[in-house]
Amino acid sequence: MSDEMRSHLPDADMQAAPRALLRAAKRAREIARQTGTPLVIMRDGVLVEEPVGEDDDVVSSPDEQ
Repeated sequence: MSDEMRSHLPDADMQAAPRALLRAAKRAREIARQTGTPLVIMRDGVLVEEPVGEDDDVVSSPDEQ
């Protein structure tokens, strides 16, 4: 995992948080793709609806590449 995605907090649960967030983002994209629902994300402090197409890359952690 890249250093920017690593939690520097001592709590073991917090060490797992970055990977859990990546898994949740991946699953949200899968569900949005299956249901034809746009994702609602925050970009530059503004909520934006983002359509998810068939060829959109799913968020992956550096370890999965």
